[in-house]
Amino acid sequence: MTILKRIYFFIIALAVVLSANAQSLSSRQDPTPVDSAATISLLTVAPGCQIYELEGHSGLRIRTAIDDMVANWGLFDFSAPNFVYRFVKGETDYCVGLWPYGYFISLYRQENRRVTEQILDLTPEEAARVIALVTENLRPENRVYRYNYVLDNCATRPLAIVEEAIGDSIIFSEREALDDNIATFRNVMRTYHRNYPWYQFGIDLALGSGIDREISTRETGFAPVVLEKIAATATIDGHRPLVRSERIVSDGPENGTAEKPTPWYLTPLAIFWTLATICLIYAVRSIRRRAFCPWINAIFYSVLGLNGLVLTFLIFVSSHEATSPNWNYLWVNPLCFLVPAMIRIPRVRGFLRNYMRLNICLIALYVIIALFGIQSPNPAFYPILLADFILSSSFLQVTRENNK
Repeated sequence: MTILKRIYFFIIALAVVLSANAQSLSSRQDPTPVDSAATISLLTVAPGCQIYELEGHSGLRIRTAIDDMVANWGLFDFSAPNFVYRFVKGETDYCVGLWPYGYFISLYRQENRRVTEQILDLTPEEAARVIALVTENLRPENRVYRYNYVLDNCATRPLAIVEEAIGDSIIFSEREALDDNIATFRNVMRTYHRNYPWYQFGIDLALGSGIDREISTRETGFAPVVLEKIAATATIDGHRPLVRSERIVSDGPENGTAEKPTPWYLTPLAIFWTLATICLIYAVRSIRRRAFCPWINAIFYSVLGLNGLVLTFLIFVSSHEATSPNWNYLWVNPLCFLVPAMIRIPRVRGFLRNYMRLNICLIALYVIIALFGIQSPNPAFYPILLADFILSSSFLQVTRENNK
């Protein structure tokens, strides 16, 4: 709980700082007029240690003879009404603002996070169009946008502006190597979340099959660190390189400042295999004695039911695109509360037996869906499913023997 509080208060502090900076820069919404010396650069910040920094950050540097600014699409106003509820619901409004280049760099230098600059090989006319598009985006009526984690964020926005400015498609010839050979939004996340298995566990539980489709090389660039890598070999119209030159403008670890890997014995996989083992021992003991301990079933299915309430909100109430359809709902749903509610009442035990049969069928259906690649499960789901199957089966076996 202490770690969660630290993260929560860090986000609040960061939001207040960013909000204040955005307001202080609101009087400088228009970049300096274009001249022939204007250059456009993609800035990429290496991953940080917080969960929202694990894929890095992007900004678009606009440098002229008399000014040097960074367009930053990662600003949000924590003081906005009902911010937390709207954030959870998916109504996440971010905005773009201009930051002085020196200030942008100093923030990440203090965190020892590497910042890489890729100067784009644009003609003066294309650079002028980039600045015009950024200027238009900075207008009060345009500067706020509905943030989407994989489709519309601090990396996809500058890329879309550059593409519109050059009036042609950027060809990405080299795909970033992932832990899994298939490029999906989920696999990109897993590559950069490997040291944070509980965070990835939560993502795999909350987000549905929409992030499991195979995506193009360009789409992998939703992650800023991936955008930097695929931009390095990208070309405009197949001939002109997108990046003219590249340099490190603020030194730091190449792979960022993410925390060390979670010890294996504290990972979800280890914890839940231990849980499955305990359930197996309990089930064998219950079958031998022809009696089950209600509190183990009650605790297990209450936890599943609570998570089911969260999924219910995300699927049916929130506007997050990636939360539905979510096949985890087959085995994590509010119906799990039937077990703790009914397990001590003998006269409804027949109904509960039917629910347990249905539950086993739903577990089998989910495993089939996972095997066919419709939705990729977190590896730690399997011991939970096994524990669920063991508890359901042992309940059916014990009540059947008692009925005899």
